Order: sequence, then structure tokens, then C-alpha cells
Amino acid sequence: MKHLISSIAITAGQISSQGKKDENQDCIGLCIPNEPSLSLKGVAAIVADGVSASAAAKEASETSVRTFISDYYATPEAWSVKKSGQRVLSALNRWLVGQGTIQGHLTTFSAVIFKSKKAFIFHVGDTRIYRLRGSDFECLTQDHETVVGDKQRYLYRAMGMSQSLDMDYREEALHQGDIFFLSSDGIHDYIDEQSIRAQLIGHRHHDKESIQDLTEILVKQALSAGSHDNLSCQIIRVDQLSLDNADPFYDSLTELPFPPPLSVGDRIDGYEVDSIIHESQRSQVYKVCDCENQQYYILKTPSLNYLDDPAYIERFSTEQWIGKRIENPYVVKTLTPTKPPSALYTLMEYIDGVRLDKWMMHHPKAEPQEVVRIAELLSRAIRAFHRKDILHQDIKPENIIIQADGIPKIIDFGACYVAGINEIDTPYSREQALGTADYSAPETRFGDNKSFASDQFSLAVVIYEMLTAKLPFDGKLANINHERKVSSLQYESACLHNPLVPPWMDKAIEKALSPQASQRYESLSEFIYDLKKPNPKLVARGQQPLIHRYPILLWKCISAIQAVIILGLLYFFLG
Repeated sequence: MKHLISSIAITAGQISSQGKKDENQDCIGLCIPNEPSLSLKGVAAIVADGVSASAAAKEASETSVRTFISDYYATPEAWSVKKSGQRVLSALNRWLVGQGTIQGHLTTFSAVIFKSKKAFIFHVGDTRIYRLRGSDFECLTQDHETVVGDKQRYLYRAMGMSQSLDMDYREEALHQGDIFFLSSDGIHDYIDEQSIRAQLIGHRHHDKESIQDLTEILVKQALSAGSHDNLSCQIIRVDQLSLDNADPFYDSLTELPFPPPLSVGDRIDGYEVDSIIHESQRSQVYKVCDCENQQYYILKTPSLNYLDDPAYIERFSTEQWIGKRIENPYVVKTLTPTKPPSALYTLMEYIDGVRLDKWMMHHPKAEPQEVVRIAELLSRAIRAFHRKDILHQDIKPENIIIQADGIPKIIDFGACYVAGINEIDTPYSREQALGTADYSAPETRFGDNKSFASDQFSLAVVIYEMLTAKLPFDGKLANINHERKVSSLQYESACLHNPLVPPWMDKAIEKALSPQASQRYESLSEFIYDLKKPNPKLVARGQQPLIHRYPILLWKCISAIQAVIILGLLYFFLG
């Protein structure tokens, strides 16, 4: 990924010895990948100690370390460290539990991921992770063991012990010069912490060979102190973190120049501009024709207004990166140019259709069944983003195309939030609240509380508008400028503007539009389900006003009564 640079550098030493045991049931792992995985996934250090009481302790620890390293780096690049680690460890734990029905596969597990300027820690059992910062030596993990009787210690949490994995997780800021020490109980139970601290301080400025020598010294010390267990430890020194100087970042972002504004007939890399679709302060969108195969495409270029803005350039490049990782029939395809690009732009498939905002002008107060059909397909597109740990953040009619066959497609990723990329520190502030005020969930404007429920809210706004030709909350959503004013938003029933909207559908929309994210649906699929079928928990049909329960029948009755009154008056005056 050219627009991301990670300069994290470490010096490490590690050792694992069977000690006085016949078999080494410990296992350690260290992975320092190449780019782009170094930036997007970080460096992984792991120590695992197979539980001797289980029949397959050695296999459990080795499998856990090997599988975590291989599967963690195979998770989507857009995923956060937390999501990647927890997903991999949960699947690994289920496998261990399944094997345990035969032999018993139990192991402790402690891992730290060094990414950008943070350490991400996963821990279960009694292996440990320490950190030396300056003169402070701190244990960052807690042993999951209990003492019974005559100092007999028993683990109450470990990998493979239960289908439900209770894994400790924490994040810690990294400082240059930090030293992390990972160990199994064969070492830290026999060497006191002050001794380990003193030796780490004494080696903090030494080279790699000296740090490796220290791991061997600690093993010998533990053996001399009477350790009868396997002995494993790792020492990781953080030599360099992500660059604080913006210049290298900016240089990497501007490897390709901005193209000039294009006119009809202009060519760039073999693509001729057929028409100008959109121009704004932030970007230009053109319909272009490939001069070789005569196929039409969409070409999006950055605005020259942001030529010296690294945050904007990173976001524009990220949009292209996202597009190449989302494969869904309801999301526009981002393509790779046939020739190496000479300038910064994004090439996408051309979609023959009309934007949803234009579609709504020709279909005001659309039929509820048609709206639900479109909403269900859009929810599938949004879930494709969520599966990659990406929030779209700008679901609105202008970013949706309705094709001639009625199939909707999301066409813009310019405001997306990518959890995995957001973890990478930059020397400049990233743009945050990028959505459109009329469609964005309230929490997206205040702090970092945005979640998948934020996209659900935006989709519900679009659904409400398709049904009523109005924005919810009487159009006051865009005026909310403080978190305290969120509670003032009052939902106005869609049935009041379109009596054809079933009350149970209205209740589903109301729930998805809850100003508080915690009160919305837990998933988009639940929301769509309730749009299609009445949810008795949401609406007690008998408690609804008559106009909501039977709007069509009510209006027919009112019309009939009016007709009778008119006929009566005519008979009275003319008879």
C-alpha cells in the first residue's frame, strides 16, 4: 500500500528449552512481515505453554502458535487487530476443544501485536507479558490460576478448556525504547521480577546478539534456581516507531501527480473523456471510453484544491484500496487500469442507471414493497463493507445508482472508516466526520462512538425518504450540533405522510432511526426482516390508532360517509 508507511523496527531475542523435562511443551513465535503486512498487521510475538495435565499439551501449544501466526496475517487487511485476533483465537479455541474430547488439548497463550504506535495484547493462562519503560517494570497480564490446598496451583482459564473463550485483551501505547519480556512460568516462577528488570536495563542498549545471549542466561538462571519446567522467553526492544515527520509520508502519498482538470475529448492513459458527470470542490468524476476496446468506464480524479493536503490524498488513495477489496453485486467495481497510471485517479465500472435522488423525483412516496426490495439489496452491499470491518459513513441517495433493471449499487467510498488503517498512526490528523449531515447518525459527529449501527441509521433515513418524500425528524437532524441536543429529536411517523406504509414497517424504521445507537437493531438483517414481516414485540396491533391499523379502510369509510352526507344534502335542498 503506497500511501501507508510503517517504520516500526524491533530488536528481538528468544529461546525455548525443554529444561529437565523429557519433552518441550512450550512454543514461541515471532513474525516480522514485509510490507504491506508490516503496516497493516504489525509484528506478532507469542509464547504458549501446553498444560501438562492434558494429554496433547505439546500439540496444543505448537498448533496455537503456528495457527495464530498464519491465520492472523490471512485475515482481511481492513480488519482491526482486535477483530482479527479475536476471530482467529475463537476459531482456534473451538478446534482445540473439539480435539480435547479425545486427548485434551490445553495451552496458555500470550501474544502481543506491535502495530504503528500501539501494543495489542491477547492473553489467557499463566504465561506473562512484561514491559520495561525507563526504570518501570510492569506485568501487563494477569495469571488465570487459583491456589488450592498445599500451594497447588490450577489454571481456571486456558485455550481449549471451554467452548466459550474468555480471553483478556488490552491496548497499550508504545514508546521508543520500550522493552517487552514474554515468558512461561518455567522462568518467571524461578527468577524474581527485580532480577529480570535489572538485567533488561543492563542490556537495553545492546545489539541483537547480546539480547539473544540474555535469553540464554535467564534460562540457565532459572534452571540453577530449581526450575523443573520447560523454559521459554522472548525479549523485544522497540527501536523505532512510525515516523513523526510528515515529509516521508507526504513523499509516499505524492508518488503520482494529480491530473489536471479534464474536458470532453481529453485523454489520459488511453482513456478519452466522453462526458463530465460530476464536479465538486473535492473531486471530479468523468465518463471515459477506453480507446482500445471502446468500453465505457468511470474515472474519478482528486481536486487540485488539496494538492498539498496529505490527509485528503491518503483518503483518496484509501478509497481506491477499499474498492478493490469489496466484491459484491450491489457495490460498484473498482478496476485496475490496463497500463501503469501516470497520475492519481480511480477507475471504476460504468453503470447505466439513475441516481437514487433522481429516481425518487420520479417515484415520490414509492410503493412500500419496492422500497423494501431496494433496501434489502442495499443492506447486502453495506454488510459487505462491515464484513471487512469498514463503515461506509455516507449512505445517501446521491451515492446510490438504480440500474435500468432496478438493481441498486453503492458507488462511492470516499467517507469510509477502515478500522485496520485507522490504527496506523500518521503525523497529520485524519478527516473524521465526513458523512452528509441529513443522513448521518448523531454519534458520528461526537467522539469515536461510530459503529455498524451508524450505517443502519443512514439506510433508515434513505428508506424513510423513499416512502414519504421527506426527511425524518422534520429535517432537523442536520441542525444537531451538540450531543446534548440528540434527545430532542422526535420521530414523526412515516404513516402520517404516506398512509400506505404499514404500521409495523413504520415501527421498524423508527427503531433503526433511534438517536441512541444502542437502541437500534443489533444487525441489518434483523432490520430488513422486520421491514418485511410484522414484529409483535415492536407493535401491539390492537393498541395502534385506527388510522395506523387500517389506513385504506378508514379513508374508504370516511369517503363513504361524506358521500352519504352530500347525497342527503342534495335531496334536502333539491327535493
